[in-house]
Amino acid sequence: MTVDEERGLPAGVLAAERLAARLGFGKSCTREVGRLLAFAAAAKPGGTVAESGTGAGVGTAWLRSGLGPGARLVTVERDGELARETAELYADDAQVRVLHGDWRRLEEHAPFDVFFCDGGGKRDDPDRVVELLAPGGLLLMDDFTPSPHWPPRFGGEVDGLRLHYLTHPALEAAEVLTAPGSSAILAVRKA
Repeated sequence: MTVDEERGLPAGVLAAERLAARLGFGKSCTREVGRLLAFAAAAKPGGTVAESGTGAGVGTAWLRSGLGPGARLVTVERDGELARETAELYADDAQVRVLHGDWRRLEEHAPFDVFFCDGGGKRDDPDRVVELLAPGGLLLMDDFTPSPHWPPRFGGEVDGLRLHYLTHPALEAAEVLTAPGSSAILAVRKA
C-alpha cells in the first residue's frame, strides 16, 4: 500500500476521506482509531478481517493498510449508495469485498481474526458479535464516551453495553482513550 509522503497516511485512507467528503458522510472513524485498525489487521497477517458499518470506507482503508498478503477483508454497509461508492474504491483489490446489507451478512464469512464492529451488531446482538470471533480474534469498537466510573456510566446511567463487553466471560477486554472525549473497546476472544 502506498503512503502519502506529505502526511504519512496510506493513500487508500486519503482516497476514502475524499469520498466521505464528497458524499457528505461525517461519521468516519478518526485517524487515531484508524491507526488502531491498521495495527489490529497487521497483527493477523493471514487472517480474516471484518467490518460492520463500512460508511464511505475510511475504516476499511485503515484495515486494508494493515492487511498481510494472505489476509482478506469483508465489510458490510446498509446504505446502498455508500456500499456502491466504497465498492468502486476496491473494485481492483482482490483482498477486499464490500457487501451491501445488514451486518448479519458477515456471518457466512466468520470466524474473524479481527472484527471492527462499527455498525450493526454492537448494540442489537452483542453475544453474536463475540461468537463471530475466532479464538484469539480481536474485537474493536469505537465511539464510546470515556467514563472515570466503575461500572462505566453514560448520561448518568450505567452503560450496560460497554459493561457487557468489558466483563464478557469469553473476552479479555480493555477500554482505551483515543482522544480526550472518545474511547474504544479492544478485546480478544479467549481460547
